[in-house]
Amino acid sequence: MLGRFVLSDYVAEAMAHAIYDKLEDSTFAGRIPLCPGVVAFGNTLRECEEELRSTLEEWILVGLKLGHPLPVLAGIDLNREPTHAMVALQA
Repeated sequence: MLGRFVLSDYVAEAMAHAIYDKLEDSTFAGRIPLCPGVVAFGNTLRECEEELRSTLEEWILVGLKLGHPLPVLAGIDLNREPTHAMVALQA
């Protein structure tokens, strides 16, 4: 995991746990069991995957904004308070 790409790493880890099903009408449904409520549908598997990624990203942003607890994935904990570093301004 690269520390400077924490959000990208989190999304990739969550997507690695995605489960896809082909429905009776030949469309696809996708879900990420570790992220409750993250579900998507698509006419093709690729479309479903893209929609699932978009839904996941929105779910993460809403969760962060509202302070909802997010699952820790592969040691990536988005629930921690952000740390701030002092920046020296040059004259």
